[in-house]
Amino acid sequence: MPTGNPPSQSGAADDATSIDGPVCAVVLAAGSSNRFGSDKLAQAAGGKPVWRRSFEAFRHHRDIDYVGLVASAANINELREAAPDADFVVLGGASRAQSSAAGLAACPPDAQVVLFHDAARPFVTPDLVARVVEGARRGPVFPGLPVTETIRQRDGEGFFTLDRSGLVSVQTPQGAPRAIWERSFQDADPAATDDMLLVERLGLRPAMVHGDVANRKLTYQSDLQVALEYRSGIGYDIHGFSTDPNRPMWIGGVEFADDRPGLEGHSDADVLLHAIVDALLGAAGLGDIGLHFPDTDAKWKDARSTDFLVHAADLLNGRNWLIMNIDATVVAERPKIMRRHGEICESVARAAGVTADRVSVKATTNERLGALGRGEGIAALAVATLARARP
Repeated sequence: MPTGNPPSQSGAADDATSIDGPVCAVVLAAGSSNRFGSDKLAQAAGGKPVWRRSFEAFRHHRDIDYVGLVASAANINELREAAPDADFVVLGGASRAQSSAAGLAACPPDAQVVLFHDAARPFVTPDLVARVVEGARRGPVFPGLPVTETIRQRDGEGFFTLDRSGLVSVQTPQGAPRAIWERSFQDADPAATDDMLLVERLGLRPAMVHGDVANRKLTYQSDLQVALEYRSGIGYDIHGFSTDPNRPMWIGGVEFADDRPGLEGHSDADVLLHAIVDALLGAAGLGDIGLHFPDTDAKWKDARSTDFLVHAADLLNGRNWLIMNIDATVVAERPKIMRRHGEICESVARAAGVTADRVSVKATTNERLGALGRGEGIAALAVATLARARP
């Protein structure tokens, strides 16, 4: 995705010694959402709440060791229940500074670098997180973008125009060594709306790394409505039944143990998951399942197709794609797919990283026509819809 990124800006920390040690990301979810009109963090973004998208951007990132949430009194019980994989969920304060300070205090003692991120920025990319972590090991750092519109400031009853060539818009995550944050939050100004402002009041000048235009903050309802571009993909697969009477039958990641033999194939021949993977990869322009898991590679022999789906979902996540929905149909005379419908939907959703209500699985027969109708194999078709933040 194009980012329209500015050149990296230097700060006083550029020549500092790099700090090793674990990194803790604090996702701030204690806001009131007054301007949004409802709880924006609970809104769906690709089958998951906005806060969860922001949280998982760090939970799954290779450079992040701990991730915690700072919640409000209104949502803390919900977040504690919905995020058992969080390293901590703590109550925030009445101001941004108080909430950030609560998150800092909750970070595990061995965390040497801490990042703060707005939960209302669900489209943060892995590359941006990596840039901030790298910079934060040397000193305070924030992501920024050049201001492209003319900015005027009120002066009494009139306005005057600012020189935008020296202005940048500030994003999160913002990071720094833990020791710097601890100093900045001592007697912090509760009116501060930006964590890096507190660092500046220590006399430090933070550095800037490339921001990302997709990493916008959701403030109004229209932000979520116009923020996404959509793509769809189609997948199809077909497998014949195996001649091995003990071959397992896998459909949608669920084993039909009483329906053998299963399908013939290099992997576990899960025809439904293969169609779904192809639909997802196709929507994102990432080729097909054979490109990523060729049947000429011995390491995929009898591999579970749920691993293929997990891999495809990770590829999409790395490119900031959200899975909006998956709709699939299995064409088979046997087994009776719909008796395991709920299990299949849960299995697909778990591997794809979405909630089960974003997955639809149907089944039909081929009315005894052709090879499928004669019971010689099973086919599956799938359609997937993706969305991501517009640049």
